[in-house]
Amino acid sequence: MVCLRCKMVVKEELTKLGIHFTTVELGEAEVVEDISAEQHDQIKAALLKSGLELMDDKKSILIQKIKNVIIESVHYSQEPLTVNFSEYLSQKLNYDYTYLANLFSEVQGITIEKFLIAHKIERVKELLVYNELNLTEIAYRMHYSSVAHLSAQFKKVTGLTPSHFKQLKGKRRSMLDEM
Repeated sequence: MVCLRCKMVVKEELTKLGIHFTTVELGEAEVVEDISAEQHDQIKAALLKSGLELMDDKKSILIQKIKNVIIESVHYSQEPLTVNFSEYLSQKLNYDYTYLANLFSEVQGITIEKFLIAHKIERVKELLVYNELNLTEIAYRMHYSSVAHLSAQFKKVTGLTPSHFKQLKGKRRSMLDEM
Protein backbone atom coordinates (compact mmCIF):
# COMPACT_ATOMS: atom_id res chain seq x y z
CA MET A 1 0.00 0.00 0.00
CA VAL A 2 1.51 3.28 -0.99
CA CYS A 3 -1.29 5.77 -0.48
CA LEU A 4 -4.01 6.79 1.92
CA ARG A 5 -6.70 5.50 -0.45
CA CYS A 6 -5.09 2.04 -0.28
CA LYS A 7 -5.29 2.12 3.51
CA MET A 8 -8.97 3.01 3.30
CA VAL A 9 -9.63 0.09 0.92
CA VAL A 10 -7.89 -2.35 3.26
CA LYS A 11 -9.81 -1.07 6.29
CA GLU A 12 -13.08 -1.34 4.37
CA GLU A 13 -12.37 -4.90 3.18
CA LEU A 14 -11.31 -6.08 6.64
CA THR A 15 -14.46 -4.55 8.14
CA LYS A 16 -16.69 -6.19 5.49
CA LEU A 17 -15.15 -9.56 6.35
CA GLY A 18 -15.67 -9.00 10.08
CA ILE A 19 -11.95 -9.01 10.82
CA HIS A 20 -10.99 -6.72 13.68
CA PHE A 21 -7.79 -4.72 13.30
CA THR A 22 -5.82 -2.34 15.46
CA THR A 23 -3.84 -0.52 12.77
CA VAL A 24 -3.60 -0.29 9.03
CA GLU A 25 -0.44 1.41 7.88
CA LEU A 26 1.31 1.68 4.56
CA GLY A 27 2.07 -1.92 3.64
CA GLU A 28 0.75 -3.71 6.71
CA ALA A 29 -2.32 -4.34 8.78
CA GLU A 30 -2.37 -5.63 12.35
CA VAL A 31 -5.35 -7.84 13.09
CA VAL A 32 -6.62 -8.59 16.60
CA GLU A 33 -7.43 -12.29 16.28
CA ASP A 34 -5.81 -15.14 14.40
CA ILE A 35 -7.34 -15.52 10.96
CA SER A 36 -8.33 -18.82 9.42
CA ALA A 37 -7.09 -20.07 6.05
CA GLU A 38 -10.53 -19.29 4.64
CA GLN A 39 -10.41 -15.71 5.93
CA HIS A 40 -6.89 -15.36 4.54
CA ASP A 41 -8.14 -16.41 1.10
CA GLN A 42 -11.12 -14.03 1.39
CA ILE A 43 -8.82 -11.12 2.25
CA LYS A 44 -6.51 -12.01 -0.61
CA ALA A 45 -9.39 -12.17 -3.11
CA ALA A 46 -10.98 -8.92 -1.86
CA LEU A 47 -7.69 -7.04 -2.10
CA LEU A 48 -6.98 -8.39 -5.58
CA LYS A 49 -10.35 -7.03 -6.77
CA SER A 50 -9.17 -3.60 -5.62
CA GLY A 51 -5.80 -3.96 -7.33
CA LEU A 52 -3.91 -4.68 -4.12
CA GLU A 53 -1.87 -7.73 -3.20
CA LEU A 54 -1.62 -9.69 0.03
CA MET A 55 1.99 -10.60 0.63
CA ASP A 56 2.83 -13.84 2.35
CA ASP A 57 6.57 -14.35 2.07
CA LYS A 58 9.00 -12.55 4.35
CA LYS A 59 11.22 -11.21 1.56
CA SER A 60 8.29 -9.54 -0.21
CA ILE A 61 7.10 -8.07 3.07
CA LEU A 62 10.56 -6.68 3.81
CA ILE A 63 10.85 -5.21 0.30
CA GLN A 64 7.47 -3.53 0.78
CA LYS A 65 8.59 -2.17 4.15
CA ILE A 66 11.70 -0.67 2.50
CA LYS A 67 9.50 0.98 -0.14
CA ASN A 68 7.11 2.25 2.53
CA VAL A 69 9.91 3.85 4.56
CA ILE A 70 11.18 5.58 1.41
CA ILE A 71 7.72 6.74 0.32
CA GLU A 72 6.81 7.94 3.78
CA SER A 73 10.07 9.84 4.28
CA VAL A 74 9.95 11.46 0.82
CA HIS A 75 6.26 12.19 0.38
CA TYR A 76 4.80 12.52 3.88
CA SER A 77 7.54 13.55 6.31
CA GLN A 78 8.88 17.04 6.71
CA GLU A 79 11.27 16.14 9.50
CA PRO A 80 14.93 16.47 8.51
CA LEU A 81 16.96 13.28 8.85
CA THR A 82 19.66 13.44 11.51
CA VAL A 83 21.56 10.48 10.02
CA ASN A 84 22.21 9.37 6.46
CA PHE A 85 19.38 7.49 4.79
CA SER A 86 21.07 4.07 4.88
CA GLU A 87 21.47 4.32 8.65
CA TYR A 88 17.90 5.63 9.02
CA LEU A 89 16.51 2.70 7.01
CA SER A 90 18.61 0.23 8.99
CA GLN A 91 17.37 1.63 12.30
CA LYS A 92 13.75 1.79 11.15
CA LEU A 93 13.65 -1.85 9.97
CA ASN A 94 16.19 -3.36 12.40
CA TYR A 95 18.25 -4.96 9.62
CA ASP A 96 21.79 -4.42 8.41
CA TYR A 97 21.73 -1.99 5.46
CA THR A 98 23.94 -4.23 3.31
CA TYR A 99 21.42 -7.05 3.66
CA LEU A 100 18.52 -4.70 2.82
CA ALA A 101 20.36 -3.23 -0.17
CA ASN A 102 21.31 -6.63 -1.59
CA LEU A 103 17.82 -8.05 -1.12
CA PHE A 104 16.16 -4.99 -2.65
CA SER A 105 18.47 -4.99 -5.69
CA GLU A 106 18.06 -8.73 -6.20
CA VAL A 107 14.26 -8.63 -6.08
CA GLN A 108 13.54 -5.21 -7.63
CA GLY A 109 16.37 -4.96 -10.15
CA ILE A 110 17.14 -1.43 -8.95
CA THR A 111 19.15 -0.13 -6.02
CA ILE A 112 17.57 1.42 -2.95
CA GLU A 113 19.43 4.61 -3.81
CA LYS A 114 17.93 4.80 -7.31
CA PHE A 115 14.45 4.07 -5.94
CA LEU A 116 14.93 6.82 -3.35
CA ILE A 117 16.21 9.31 -5.93
CA ALA A 118 13.31 8.55 -8.29
CA HIS A 119 10.82 9.31 -5.51
CA LYS A 120 12.68 12.43 -4.45
CA ILE A 121 12.66 13.77 -8.02
CA GLU A 122 8.93 13.02 -8.37
CA ARG A 123 8.31 14.92 -5.15
CA VAL A 124 10.48 17.82 -6.37
CA LYS A 125 8.38 17.93 -9.56
CA GLU A 126 5.20 18.17 -7.46
CA LEU A 127 6.66 20.96 -5.37
CA LEU A 128 7.78 22.84 -8.49
CA VAL A 129 4.32 22.56 -10.02
CA TYR A 130 2.61 23.76 -6.81
CA ASN A 131 4.87 26.84 -7.00
CA GLU A 132 4.66 27.47 -3.25
CA LEU A 133 8.37 27.04 -2.48
CA ASN A 134 11.47 28.33 -4.20
CA LEU A 135 14.26 25.97 -5.23
CA THR A 136 16.32 26.67 -2.10
CA GLU A 137 13.35 25.75 0.11
CA ILE A 138 12.68 22.63 -1.96
CA ALA A 139 16.32 21.56 -1.71
CA TYR A 140 16.21 21.98 2.07
CA ARG A 141 12.88 20.16 2.44
CA MET A 142 14.08 17.26 0.28
CA HIS A 143 17.36 16.93 2.24
CA TYR A 144 19.72 17.99 -0.55
CA SER A 145 23.03 19.47 0.52
CA SER A 146 22.60 22.36 -1.93
CA VAL A 147 20.49 23.70 -4.78
CA ALA A 148 23.31 22.71 -7.13
CA HIS A 149 23.13 19.09 -5.97
CA LEU A 150 19.34 19.04 -6.41
CA SER A 151 19.59 20.63 -9.87
CA ALA A 152 22.29 18.21 -11.02
CA GLN A 153 20.32 15.17 -9.84
CA PHE A 154 17.08 16.54 -11.32
CA LYS A 155 18.75 17.06 -14.70
CA LYS A 156 20.37 13.62 -14.61
CA VAL A 157 16.99 11.94 -13.99
CA THR A 158 14.69 14.09 -16.13
CA GLY A 159 17.02 15.60 -18.72
CA LEU A 160 15.76 19.06 -17.71
CA THR A 161 16.84 21.66 -15.20
CA PRO A 162 14.26 22.42 -12.50
CA SER A 163 13.76 25.89 -14.00
CA HIS A 164 13.16 24.49 -17.50
CA PHE A 165 10.73 21.91 -16.08
CA LYS A 166 8.83 24.67 -14.32
CA GLN A 167 8.72 26.75 -17.53
CA LEU A 168 7.35 23.80 -19.50
CA LYS A 169 4.59 23.28 -16.95
CA GLY A 170 3.73 26.99 -17.17
CA LYS A 171 3.62 26.90 -20.99
CA ARG A 172 1.43 23.79 -21.00
CA ARG A 173 -0.97 25.46 -18.57
CA SER A 174 -1.21 28.67 -20.62
CA MET A 175 -1.84 26.67 -23.83
CA LEU A 176 -4.73 24.91 -22.05
CA ASP A 177 -6.10 28.26 -20.91
CA GLU A 178 -6.14 29.48 -24.54
CA MET A 179 -8.37 26.60 -25.66
